[in-house]
Amino acid sequence: MANQTNGHLGVTEPISLSGPTEIDIIRTQELETFLNDAGLYPSQDDAISREEVLGRLDQVVKAWIKRVSRAKGYNEQFVQEANAKIFTFGSYRLGVHGPGADIDTLCVGPRHASREEDFFIVLHSMLAEMPEVAELHPVPDAHVPVMKFKFMGVSIDLLYAKLALLVVPEDLDITQNSILENVDEQTARSLNGCRVTDLILRLVPNIQNFRTTLRCMRYWAKRRCVYSNVSGFLGGINWALLVARVCQLYPNALPSTLVSRFFKVFANWRWPNPVMLCHIEDIPSLGHTVWDPRRYYRDRFQHMPIITPAYPAMNSSFNVSTSTLRVMTEEFQRGDEICKAMEENKADWKTLFEQYPFFESYKHYLQIDIMAENEDDFRQWHGWIESRLRILTLKIEKYTYNMLQVHPFPGDFCDKTKPHSCSFFMGLQKKQGSQPNEGENHFDMRGTVEEFKQVVHTYTMWKPGMEIHISHVKRKDIPRFVFPGGVRPQRPARPVRPSRSKPPEAATAIMGNVASALANGSSEKKQVLVPDLHSNVNGDCLIVGEIAVGSSGIKDADLFSKEAEDIAIKKLTGGSLPEVEVSDELDELHYLESLGTGKAPETTASTSAVAAPSDGNGEEAGEMQNQINSKSSPLKRKAPAELEALELVPTFYGANPSAAENTQRRPLKLKLTTVTKATTQST
Repeated sequence: MANQTNGHLGVTEPISLSGPTEIDIIRTQELETFLNDAGLYPSQDDAISREEVLGRLDQVVKAWIKRVSRAKGYNEQFVQEANAKIFTFGSYRLGVHGPGADIDTLCVGPRHASREEDFFIVLHSMLAEMPEVAELHPVPDAHVPVMKFKFMGVSIDLLYAKLALLVVPEDLDITQNSILENVDEQTARSLNGCRVTDLILRLVPNIQNFRTTLRCMRYWAKRRCVYSNVSGFLGGINWALLVARVCQLYPNALPSTLVSRFFKVFANWRWPNPVMLCHIEDIPSLGHTVWDPRRYYRDRFQHMPIITPAYPAMNSSFNVSTSTLRVMTEEFQRGDEICKAMEENKADWKTLFEQYPFFESYKHYLQIDIMAENEDDFRQWHGWIESRLRILTLKIEKYTYNMLQVHPFPGDFCDKTKPHSCSFFMGLQKKQGSQPNEGENHFDMRGTVEEFKQVVHTYTMWKPGMEIHISHVKRKDIPRFVFPGGVRPQRPARPVRPSRSKPPEAATAIMGNVASALANGSSEKKQVLVPDLHSNVNGDCLIVGEIAVGSSGIKDADLFSKEAEDIAIKKLTGGSLPEVEVSDELDELHYLESLGTGKAPETTASTSAVAAPSDGNGEEAGEMQNQINSKSSPLKRKAPAELEALELVPTFYGANPSAAENTQRRPLKLKLTTVTKATTQST
């Protein structure tokens, strides 16, 4: 399980085995001081409180399983031997949680304790009777069923796994693949959170350096507004996997160097080539589906595959879209440039962690307002809408042929004067460098938004008062409640968004089985065999290209140079696989829409990120594809001077259509300047 070959961890040899320099040590100390001053480390009292909560929760589930066993008629001796265990995963298990963060926990029980009745009814009742428990909220119909609550003031997300065991041993090792024998899919998904977390810690060369680097990258992602799995960016487990891969490539580096190399590696990564910590293992006897775009069509349209190391391997970043990948790639490039400036003493850590000026970065925004009658309804409605917003991003990309780019803000904003309501925002901009066909500059967004509302209102638990409104706002009209203290800041110079550079054409070494291309040895050319992501022509592999492997080798720290490192990174990240076809993404959108006829799947970044790639509850597909195919093209003929969305009359969706029609709200108008006009005029 160590996946260690030839003395190294991972699917390729390290890029560098060089140890830290004095400058690296100083910069790492500066980084740790910066993170500490930012309040990212929990206090000693917080750590003690969390340990106490987990101890009490373990006692509760042990009492629960004995009550369940007794109720099912087992004798008293069996009842005394009955056992259930609590495991942690996510940021707490990785050791990178901050003050006030929730604890992702897993309850493992025997085969006679059911999820539907014993976990969500019996255990729920026991928790509800405890004075230490508050805000108890079960979500049994989520893709990964979860029970959310606060225990002694600490937020808990509790999952359940029913094993095919008569008695759960106290020394149970859930990292063993045999634990997945004869379990249902919900149990496999629930177990995968713990299994992935534990395996990550086994696959990094230095856990402390990994933790400091991951804590840094999580904070950076939140500051730069790219931390949210549900919004189409990356969640906690995704960042952990990326950081772990960089740690494998630089096993002797300190966190300051690992942060710099993180940006260098992923600013040049050629997606959709996957990131993997170990080779994918398939165990047909266990019968679980593993990520394999050669066999499964739906795996081919994923834009940023980050593969979990534990069986069954799956893509943890399924929610990433074309637009969100663009935003993250630009942020990686920005981070790389700042780290290069830091090496020349022209920047510092504060520059790297500057807050992303979301409401200054675009001229046009979509504002999605949602509301409900009471707090419980609002929480359910909010979870459902948030999980569906990615469909709106995909629809805009689809109907504008990726010419209109979307930047969803990962989170919401609340107007304190309006209870049980909040607003989501999406930045909009023309694709840089796009040259539309003559006469095709007019984008009608009415059908796009109406189709999205149709998807949203497949929610079977809809109640009166649950409403949604979508409108267009310009930058100068952004509501004040989104700004700290309700005060609109003075507008600084508009930030320059770096353009996405093309990956090097000569770089062709990719994916997990390219270790031979980076190995030491002769200077002969070696063929690189990689899984074909888009076809299965004549076998499992396709010859993509050839790489000249120098005899000097990149392992030798004494001979290692910056130029050699750059060459190694290009070989590792370049790739030459064909891009995902547009038709694939359209099928993804159809797939997502067809899943939306169930209850709201409330998921956290840590649970959904390691779940099987799905965005709904698996009900049968409706007639959405026919509706989509019947829509006329959103491109309308107009003079090529400007891009404008026709007036979109926003409506509140509720039980009474007439009430929606009578609601008077500002219509949505969207006018964007074309590339040819942008140099001389703005709107």
